[in-house]
Amino acid sequence: MSLRSQWIDVAFYLGFGLDALYTAVFSEFYGFRVWGNFAVVGYLFAFVHALVLVLTRRPGSRWVPVGYVVVLAMVVPMLVLVFKRMTGRDWGSPAHSMTAQPEVWVIERAGRLLLQTGSPYVDLTTLTRPPVVDDYTPYGPAMVLLGLPNALFGRSVLTDARVIAFVVTIGIFLLVLKVAGWPRLSVRPVQLIGLTTFTTLSAAVAGNDMPVVALLILAAVLAVRSRPEWAGLVLALAASMKLTALPAAAVVAVAIGVARLWRFLGAFLAGGVVLTGLSAAVNWHAFVDNVIRFPANMAAVRSPAGSPLPGHLLEETGPVGHTLVLILMGLAAVGMLWWLLARPPRTAAEILLRTGVGLGVAMLLMPATRWGYLIYPIALLGAALHSWRPARKLAQVG
Repeated sequence: MSLRSQWIDVAFYLGFGLDALYTAVFSEFYGFRVWGNFAVVGYLFAFVHALVLVLTRRPGSRWVPVGYVVVLAMVVPMLVLVFKRMTGRDWGSPAHSMTAQPEVWVIERAGRLLLQTGSPYVDLTTLTRPPVVDDYTPYGPAMVLLGLPNALFGRSVLTDARVIAFVVTIGIFLLVLKVAGWPRLSVRPVQLIGLTTFTTLSAAVAGNDMPVVALLILAAVLAVRSRPEWAGLVLALAASMKLTALPAAAVVAVAIGVARLWRFLGAFLAGGVVLTGLSAAVNWHAFVDNVIRFPANMAAVRSPAGSPLPGHLLEETGPVGHTLVLILMGLAAVGMLWWLLARPPRTAAEILLRTGVGLGVAMLLMPATRWGYLIYPIALLGAALHSWRPARKLAQVG
């Protein structure tokens, strides 16, 4: 354990602890403030532990701070908010009293709609009033899996979509480790995957992005383990939860190569038909309105996603800015395609690096975006740091 790594630990916990403190003090959302108050304590304990190790030069475990953050910045605030939700503060509450972000409500509603109508989406044409933001479900049909327990068994602590997402994410990561041969984990990748405030806050108030991130990592590992069909099915599931996962399919397709590409594409397309196509066909117009038009700001209601990232700031300047955003996104896509074809990825780390960079650039340039979306590039780049040694190249395991 190098002194440099320990100092990075200190800076990591201090930086994200300050972010949690800012959220606890200034956020308008009740759930964010509850998370912030617990998270500050978790990151503070982790910071103090890491700092003591540096200053005393005494041997100690770098995993102890990891435990502090997981328990106090993730699990405890999530459970506190879920139990608080059972008291009645739920959908429609003002921002200062919301115990969950709208992601939780719309996913659970999607589960009920699927059972009632066969489609997880509100048919906006049937409304007797103008549509509002909360009418939209901007996720693919497979995201409804996180809401089905609530639809089947009613609202409870165990059926809250956040709890389901957390349990599913843990299960996927255990599968990642099993497929990778139970490698020895390093602290730094774990920090970037699971301990940034992008992940801990999401776990407490929303949770829906975490399973998608885990599925992208699983697909990369399956691809280099010469399992293209399973990689295709996993990516079909991820893309059917959020279209954000689609670029990962392109990266994996290039990595797999021509010889086994048909096996990957066959599984990916078949999975897409089953997971997305059948549900979308039940009410095609509702699917397009919710999943495509709304996130693209082409629906009757604009997406509330508007964090001050470059793409959004340019979009707000008017038609010229909008055109510039489209040009920049096009150039970024061409640049990523050139990088993929000129130097095809051959290891899980390289697949995750390409995917993380691509999603990071896209999220910086998208006109409708949120800070929280950065969980994708940060977690994927963190996973890329851990190369699952020995690095297995596709050419070697094929």
